[in-house]
Amino acid sequence: MLLFCLGVAALALIRTEWFRQRWPLTKVEESILPSNALELAFLNYSEEVYLAAEEFDLPYEYLMALLVLECSGQKPAGSRFENGVYNRLVQVKSGDRRKYEAVKQEHLLEASDEAIRNMATSWGPFQLMGYKCVGMDVNVNDIRGERAVFYGAKWIEEEYGRMLRKSHFKDAFHFHNTGRKHPLVGGPRTHDPNYISRGLRYIEYSKSRKPQ
Repeated sequence: MLLFCLGVAALALIRTEWFRQRWPLTKVEESILPSNALELAFLNYSEEVYLAAEEFDLPYEYLMALLVLECSGQKPAGSRFENGVYNRLVQVKSGDRRKYEAVKQEHLLEASDEAIRNMATSWGPFQLMGYKCVGMDVNVNDIRGERAVFYGAKWIEEEYGRMLRKSHFKDAFHFHNTGRKHPLVGGPRTHDPNYISRGLRYIEYSKSRKPQ
């Protein structure tokens, strides 16, 4: 087991060093690099994201910056269970709540507790909530499986693609994280107060890191 762990660590180091030699980072880029997440995002997702950006007419650099914020470039991406969302979905199923966004009681009548927990979990490189599958008319497996980038980009295009085509990136980041545009007065309502400022910096990095 120890030899295996050492081997994995060495491979990761070789990968990172290869990236640095081929695309050396400036001091500014080094200063915003969050535990190699930008490098990992490029290595793990750049080609897939580029194709999705072309498919849905979305800016590649925004999608790359967003997935750094949401999954730190990790592949497979992690998941995050939201207990508050779970409780609301349970209330919809029981009839104590009329609906939760696009989810109505009819969508949950046959859903097991495990299925509801999956719907209350964020998945994929863009950390799309499982219940979003209802509005998209797909399954949770679609937004967390091999085509997670495609379905994530599809949801982004449908929900706030118009903002991105106008380069309203601040509003777009805020909408993705909170479901609302950036407030006209006051600071952001994002879970991380630096979420948007970090995302804007990652956009600048990603502009020069496109697949050849």
